[in-house]
Amino acid sequence: MGGKISTDIEIAQQAVMEPIGRVAEAIGVPEEELEYYGRYKAKISETYLAGLKDRPDGRLILVTAINPTPAGEGKTTISIGLGQAFGKLGKKAVVALREPSLGPCFGIKGGAAGGGYSQVVPMEELNLHFTGDFHAVTSANNLLAALLDNHIQQGNELQIDTRQIVWKRCMDMNDRVLRNIVVGLGSKLDGFVREDHFVITVASEIMAILCLAEDMKDLKERLGRIIVAYNMAGEPVTAGDLQAVGAMSALLKDAIKPNLIQTLEHTPVLVHGGPFANIAHGCNSVRATRAALKMADYCVTEAGFGADLGAEKFFDIKCRMASLRPDAAVLVATVRALKYNGGIAVDSLGVENLDGLKRGIVNLEKHIENLQKYGVPVVVTLNSFVSDTDAEIAYVKTFCEAKGCAFALSKVWEKGGEGGIELAQKVLDTLEHKESQFHVLYRDELSLEEKIRTVAKEIYGAGDVDFSPAAKKQLVKLTELGFGTLPVCMAKNQYSLSDDPKRLGRPRDFTLTVREVYVSAGAGFVVAMTGDVVTMPALSKKPAAYRIDVNDEGVITGLF
Repeated sequence: MGGKISTDIEIAQQAVMEPIGRVAEAIGVPEEELEYYGRYKAKISETYLAGLKDRPDGRLILVTAINPTPAGEGKTTISIGLGQAFGKLGKKAVVALREPSLGPCFGIKGGAAGGGYSQVVPMEELNLHFTGDFHAVTSANNLLAALLDNHIQQGNELQIDTRQIVWKRCMDMNDRVLRNIVVGLGSKLDGFVREDHFVITVASEIMAILCLAEDMKDLKERLGRIIVAYNMAGEPVTAGDLQAVGAMSALLKDAIKPNLIQTLEHTPVLVHGGPFANIAHGCNSVRATRAALKMADYCVTEAGFGADLGAEKFFDIKCRMASLRPDAAVLVATVRALKYNGGIAVDSLGVENLDGLKRGIVNLEKHIENLQKYGVPVVVTLNSFVSDTDAEIAYVKTFCEAKGCAFALSKVWEKGGEGGIELAQKVLDTLEHKESQFHVLYRDELSLEEKIRTVAKEIYGAGDVDFSPAAKKQLVKLTELGFGTLPVCMAKNQYSLSDDPKRLGRPRDFTLTVREVYVSAGAGFVVAMTGDVVTMPALSKKPAAYRIDVNDEGVITGLF
């Protein structure tokens, strides 16, 4: 690859892509089973997916990371690079990723196409409208909201208590002023005046349902179970009660099909669904992961944010529901991020500092311990930066090996698949010599409160959990309604193991605050809101949107 290193978008725009039919052919997907969205994107047909069921599964590899920092970690970049490295070694691999949300693209986080020479393409299309899946989820969500308010306007036959409406509208953009709004203003024909709320599309229960549904039948059943409100007697009112399921399913009939694109080295990638891991369950769709397992010998997938969020939910929600058994976990860190966790200022991270590294490596230590609690072999990889010194790399390597983990240095941003060969070889060696003894963290039979305490203490390192009076009442009600056996989906900030984003490193014996608990009955989990995390993000003072433009020739700039 050589030559001058360019920006991510320049590298992507210079790439020579294969027609997607040729990429599909390499993994045995015939052209007639593709539904084309241009030359370089396609959905995979239902008939092809149904025909995969009798094939044996490949090996499932989860890529996760330490808590995110301003220094960057590169989890998606590593996932893509590992898939490319398998290809360099002659192994058949498919990468399974989430779709990016528009909100972060124009906010602060950027897109989710990887970086450098470890990207999926077409990068701009993936990060913007892609195949319209998010728009379909948004439309289905807001159709349900419209039907709910229309039902109330037209006589409220279901006796919905307008003070107990729990379904929120959504949009795929960061917009703080929509968090809490008033609707129905105007004349009598404009509806009943009430407080309403927006969440970002990736926090919609419909996004979670799309990612957990087995097929259209399961999707419709899950949609029907969505609780939109409670009636005057305190009983749940569902989307099924509102006769909304058929129309919502029609909007989602194409969105439920996984999308096929490629890496810069033409490795096949299934990109499907995109719930955030801090406010949702943070994994790509079950359908895409299962398809990848059937299509290839190795499926590389990732889960959002740090292992305390994405990996925990991958194991305790996705794997539990879909009966998936991961064979190994790759834990991504950087020397810079570890030093940041050790209290080193951002502008000093490029200077060797072993003391800061030793203080900050406790964050990595906790994530290693957490992954090992699930019985999954762990490979730690350092995403390489030019400022890393030999002494710093050696210290992290020795530390990880003392914890029973394999260790590899990754240079996939700079070198693509070639820079991931060391990591791929360590993963292959781990798969051959260390058998996964995967198990979930807690049993279904535990109470909701005990499940929340288990995650807080075992995964976050909390000493105790403080439930607000409202949360206590909600736990009692949800248990009485029969939801006590569901897994819990913890909504927590991503920057710290605790519910305080400023507590870096490895906070211990803190008290985790749970302020609200509600059920996503269609998705099949109970959400616990902790700290001050919100389900509608906001734009920063200088959002990424300021840098994005398109020139007279239609070339997009500033997207990352």
